Amino acid sequence: MSQTISITNKWQVSIPVGIRKSLKLKRPSLADVEAKNGRIIITPKRSEIFKLAGSLAEKQKKVKLDIDHIRDYIDYSDL
Repeated sequence: MSQTISITNKWQVSIPVGIRKSLKLKRPSLADVEAKNGRIIITPKRSEIFKLAGSLAEKQKKVKLDIDHIRDYIDYSDL
């Protein structure tokens, strides 16, 4: 798949939606960039730290609050 993109005056490029979907890219992510034979090659890099993002959310203790009695949950002792 090949598409034409623009390079901004700050040397930034955007990866088109079709390419992002075909490579199953998620954000945030990293990429390696290299110049080879007059071409710019951008290769997605799978970061171990980004894979962990949100992995502990399901283990977090969830407390249901009764919105009608929300003032009962507020600590007023420091006021």
